[in-house]
Amino acid sequence: MRIVSLTSVYPSPLQTGQGLFVRARLQHLPPAAEVKVIAPVWAMDRSVPGRRTDARIEVFHPRWIYIRGTGAVTAFLLFFQLIRPLRSLKKEFAFQVLDSHFGYPEGIAASLLATVLQVPFTVTLRGSELLHSRYPLRRMLMGWALKRASSVIAVSEQLRRFAIALGTDPARTRTISNGIDGQSFYPQDRDAVRRKRRLDPNQSIILSAGHLIELKGHHLAIRAVRRLLDRGVNVQLIVAGGPPGRGVASYEGELKRLIEELKLSENVRLLGQVPRDLLIDLMSAADVFCLASSREGWPNVVHEALACGTPVVATRVGAIPELITQDAHGFVVEPNDVAALTDALHRSLTTAWNRSDISGWACSRSWEQVGREVLDEMNRAVSEAER
Repeated sequence: MRIVSLTSVYPSPLQTGQGLFVRARLQHLPPAAEVKVIAPVWAMDRSVPGRRTDARIEVFHPRWIYIRGTGAVTAFLLFFQLIRPLRSLKKEFAFQVLDSHFGYPEGIAASLLATVLQVPFTVTLRGSELLHSRYPLRRMLMGWALKRASSVIAVSEQLRRFAIALGTDPARTRTISNGIDGQSFYPQDRDAVRRKRRLDPNQSIILSAGHLIELKGHHLAIRAVRRLLDRGVNVQLIVAGGPPGRGVASYEGELKRLIEELKLSENVRLLGQVPRDLLIDLMSAADVFCLASSREGWPNVVHEALACGTPVVATRVGAIPELITQDAHGFVVEPNDVAALTDALHRSLTTAWNRSDISGWACSRSWEQVGREVLDEMNRAVSEAER
């Protein structure tokens, strides 16, 4: 199977931390698959080479011009700017399927590109599609593209149902959730990690991670910390995450103003973007991981925190109910409910957790398993397209 994968979030030398879940899935496809990645980068990012090798995968970084505020036109801009590099690639690498990540803009662009290149295409839905579907034209175009796809892979059941609601044939949809890197994410001695990272051994620590954007709900976690302090709980919130990518408004200023307003400068730390090894340590050091998002697909940070043996309090969005299936692993609350979030965090800080059991549940699904399932689905999709 020869696959070209289209994604705008594949890690690059300039942005090493983005799209790690996309990279993990592609790198763990079985050896029977030969994969090349088309990962367009901003036209002005001259520090990123046009072509490079990342482990087993050859990665191409064609330049494209992203114009903020163009809405659905973005997908057509991506299409027009990728026709030439993909035609050139097909001459040297006769790929059998175009594999795209995210319904917008990649899925729409992939549908157009697949028509020109005369190959079947697949789309993986990862969560942002729910936000884009609020815009009628984007929703219509996503529906058009998904109905044309040979396969629609969703990382959660919610997203698979979303695809079907847009008119996709249920027989061409499949839920394939993300996996976990058990070699990196596993329980560590909490006290030892706190000493290593110079964290107070006597203070309860809540960890939240994700870009500093409103939908990640960091502001709700901050408000919950104020309420916990008012209840007499000695607690600190650590937020690991930097500003969002190009075209998305940052919420950092609002978070800083809220911290000042609630007098939480001693109890809330905004660390910015952190290295992967530090995030892993923080997950093991925390008493509980909190994700108060208003929208998610398959939130890898929740999966990773659980793999570290840390209980999670998160909102009922995306695949979170599939990740936290029982109270032995954490608590699920409704979105935008600060009172419920506070109560769940308070309960989590007073519960004796079995961290080995939590980790065992999270590590039961590997990236190797994900890769096998994805390749099986692509083989099915290509076989049907060739009939």
